Amino acid sequence: MTAENTNLVAAGYQLWGEDDPFENMIGPFYMKECDDGSHRTAFWSEARHCNSSGVLHGGLLMSFADYSLFAIARSALSGPSVTVGFNSEFIAAAGAGSLIESTGELMRATGSLLFVRGTVFTADTALMSFSGIVKRLRPA
Repeated sequence: MTAENTNLVAAGYQLWGEDDPFENMIGPFYMKECDDGSHRTAFWSEARHCNSSGVLHGGLLMSFADYSLFAIARSALSGPSVTVGFNSEFIAAAGAGSLIESTGELMRATGSLLFVRGTVFTADTALMSFSGIVKRLRPA
């Protein structure tokens, strides 16, 4: 674990708790529950997260935002769920060595669908806005 990730854990962040090989390979991504019951996500960007222009790869940011959808909606999840819709808009770029965070809100919850929106940012700079629909799966 890097020193930066150790500091995230010390600040109350944790891994999701389930082993997700893809997210662990490209992240690791962390989340924490805030005092108001909302969830915040974060990771430290590294050179391996950047494209040939030296900025964070868009696919990485979209994967982080997808992870964030589930963290933001965590209190409404009741078992296995999948992303059925995802939208994103890139606003600015960031490079390696930055703390990348995300916050958002659960807009609506129906019997099986959760509608979520959020923002990925670093310091005071918004990098991407996103929204998505998460479907709660029925037990088999």
